[in-house]
Amino acid sequence: MRYFNIAGPCNRAEHYMIEAATRLKGVEQLIDMKQYFVIHAARQSGKTTYLNDLAERLNASGKYYALYCSLESMQGITDPKAAIPEIVKKLEEVLALSGIPQKNNFAKDADYSNFTSVLNMSLTRFCMLLDKPLIILFDEVDCLSEGGLITFLRQLREGYNNRIRYPFVHSIALVGMRNIRDYKAQVRPESQSLGSASPFNIVTKTYTLKNFTKEEIRQLYQQHTDETGQTFEEDAIELVWQQTQGQPWLVNAVAREVIVEMLHSDYTQPVTAERVAEAVQTIILRRDTHIDSLLERLKEERVRRIIEPIIIGEFDFDTLSDDFQYVKDLGLISDTPERIGPSNPIYAEVIARTLTDSMQQQLLRDSKEYRLPRYLKDGHIDMDFLMRDFQQFWRENSAIWGERFNYKEAAPHLILMAFLQRVINGGGQIIRDMGAGTGRLDLCLVYERQKYPIELKLWRGEKSLEKGIRQTLGYIDVYGVTEGWLALFNRKPELSWEEKIYMNRQSVDGKTVTVVGL
Repeated sequence: MRYFNIAGPCNRAEHYMIEAATRLKGVEQLIDMKQYFVIHAARQSGKTTYLNDLAERLNASGKYYALYCSLESMQGITDPKAAIPEIVKKLEEVLALSGIPQKNNFAKDADYSNFTSVLNMSLTRFCMLLDKPLIILFDEVDCLSEGGLITFLRQLREGYNNRIRYPFVHSIALVGMRNIRDYKAQVRPESQSLGSASPFNIVTKTYTLKNFTKEEIRQLYQQHTDETGQTFEEDAIELVWQQTQGQPWLVNAVAREVIVEMLHSDYTQPVTAERVAEAVQTIILRRDTHIDSLLERLKEERVRRIIEPIIIGEFDFDTLSDDFQYVKDLGLISDTPERIGPSNPIYAEVIARTLTDSMQQQLLRDSKEYRLPRYLKDGHIDMDFLMRDFQQFWRENSAIWGERFNYKEAAPHLILMAFLQRVINGGGQIIRDMGAGTGRLDLCLVYERQKYPIELKLWRGEKSLEKGIRQTLGYIDVYGVTEGWLALFNRKPELSWEEKIYMNRQSVDGKTVTVVGL
């Protein structure tokens, strides 16, 4: 029986899967045109699955010999004297397991001391022996760096440019997590140039492997229904789409969590939205390797430069910069005409939890009073009491905690989120909406189906209050309630705490905004 795979490449015999060929259009036409190209996408998006499928189809066509070769074992080898011979030996290794003729003659008598041309010469001589064009699909290319990467690409470029005189690899795919433009940023400072012999100019086109559409999620889950009879309710599919935005690993992980861990493979029970919501929370709290490795990147300065403005709602970066492209290539953010923000609500939640985790743990150790029961009144959250408590906490702790965060500009937002998370862990939920250019961070506390929308905003001048109230009123409308809270942080050092700390209400058209000065 097939299953939802969350570890390694998929194959149609063992796993439910969306045919990889449907997710990239035009690749085989480029191959027919003898082009070299790049495919990049975030970890566990289906790149290796796609490459294995592509190699299989190319070999089956009878027109080519196609070879898949992962360079993952090259990680950390920066010296070309070591890297290039290792690449040649890796090609020799994968050829030995292939059905390509003349494979025993590849790199025969290779002179590894001549590291500047041994890859080019080995491929050239091998292509001379073949009766069909050779395609090489290089996976995990971004494991190469510095001199090893440059020398690798320059030898490919030399072979590419000389194909008119002697045989060389017909078409090459360079595949990894990052776009080829980011490889440039890794191998040289922006102020330097590699000159006219740049090894990057042989790439015809760059492809991105897109996430699943909602219809593809439905098709994937339908495969399980067809084989087991277990149904996915439409609300469950809608919630998976809303929470994952089609990220392939997450789509599979949610289904597996419900079916295997929660229902223990009892296929008589349907997959419901309630079970999907529970599975999402489990995945967020468990922080599997996929999520943990992604969030480790939050410590990188170039990632902070993009994520921090998104948290506070400002547009303080260049979307054409290598930093922006890098964070986008990691899969942490998405860039659409509507917004720039975390790629999906699950990532938004784990980003917030990761950046505030140390503070939450400290709160857990130091105080027992910041818990949900303290703030409940007649089955509702007493938000005025809660926000007054935070005002006092902010007054006493903001200077200390503000210095502990690497994301110092976003420290007010992170501290309030940590405080609220500590409270709401007693039985509620926080919905977060981050996006560059919005000028604020939207939070909504949910307890017993009651919603309490909160806007977080930095004081940026006299119009901040007016704009903040207007934004909060819009957020109140989103949730169909009549009351919301605007947390307005004023970080001007010359102001006294008596001037910063206040709470007042404004009513507009039957809706109330409580402004919480901080």
